[in-house]
Amino acid sequence: MKSAIVNLKTIVSGDWRKPFAKGDSIVMNNGKIVKVGTISAKEEKSCDVVLDAGGMTAMPGLIDSQVHVAFADYTPRQRTIGFLESYLHGGVTTSISASEVHVPGRPTDPDGVVALAVAAKKSFDNYSPGGMHVHAGAVILEPGLTQKHFNDAAKQGVWLAKAGFGKFKSPFDYKPYVAMAKKAGMIVNVHTGGASIPDSSPITGDHLLHMQPTVSFHINGGPVAMPDKDFARIINESDIAMQICQAGNIRTAIMCLNMAIEAQEFDRLIFATDTPTGTGMMPLGMIKTVVEMACLTDHSPEMMVCAATGNNANVYKLNTGFIKRGKDADIMIVDAPLGSTGKTALDAIKHGDYPAIPAVFTDGIPRFIHRSRNTPPSTRKMRLKRNTVLQEFEPGRHTL
Repeated sequence: MKSAIVNLKTIVSGDWRKPFAKGDSIVMNNGKIVKVGTISAKEEKSCDVVLDAGGMTAMPGLIDSQVHVAFADYTPRQRTIGFLESYLHGGVTTSISASEVHVPGRPTDPDGVVALAVAAKKSFDNYSPGGMHVHAGAVILEPGLTQKHFNDAAKQGVWLAKAGFGKFKSPFDYKPYVAMAKKAGMIVNVHTGGASIPDSSPITGDHLLHMQPTVSFHINGGPVAMPDKDFARIINESDIAMQICQAGNIRTAIMCLNMAIEAQEFDRLIFATDTPTGTGMMPLGMIKTVVEMACLTDHSPEMMVCAATGNNANVYKLNTGFIKRGKDADIMIVDAPLGSTGKTALDAIKHGDYPAIPAVFTDGIPRFIHRSRNTPPSTRKMRLKRNTVLQEFEPGRHTL
């Protein structure tokens, strides 16, 4: 499908160094962004679908870098069906698994750990709920895993590993397993802060610096934060990416954000929800974090959007998160919500209001147009200017 979004007032790029792209239009073809700028009438006519955004704002689709998936669009922790599609209606176009740790009866032996990761990865390769991209399958680090286990998983396409829930006597014991996973080419995430489920252990700055993972999951607590004194050490003594989560401690989230920017390490700062967990499922968890970090600090809303998009894409080496030629065509259209003090989406975010998200595209395909099931209505109006595919792209309604 070839599609275009025209009549945009603002395009947020996903790159915090150059947060705005020039132009008022985006063209997408075969799942990729092929042009950002201004298009001619001839180019517009060549598209199957053209959305007139009515002066709204385009942003990259949000990347939730910690989602507790299991199998299919179901969360055993909250016994909820359809949560991933619901997250898409909150602007999340990509979810990264926090490992399938909540699968009932999950195996903990080395062969079973690898089998679970491979099965989850291959399942979600073939399944995109609501059009969302789900990067599933993470090797949960357990005693007994060998380099061969990691290499075999990597050959099957698994590229994630997770430390923090294995049956180790001490978090310090994770170090050789983190090294083996990295040697196999995996990105290694580690639970950070106090224990969150039975049989898990608190993990602090000393443990992180000893392990040297790729990403410190919920560095602001999931839900319990590590000691304040450890934040400066992680920022200044390592290159570990620091993930702020909605399900964590908001005070330490703001503290970590400010410290990272002051240290000129914002590239390492990423957002996630760490849901569904005991905190519940949160379809608007990602945009809520963007709003909170913008309205409760002196930092710009477009910079905070980049922590939820481009920064995540760079840390996880994904070809999405940016509105730029050649990138995956995952885009959300946002606007000031009806009745907001803010006149634009970015103004509303800085004011503390959730923006309206009246349209989301993944792979260049409109997944819904005109209204999200989960956000307020927009101030401006959009219209489907051209449509040759005989589909209206209206979202389904929740029923009671």
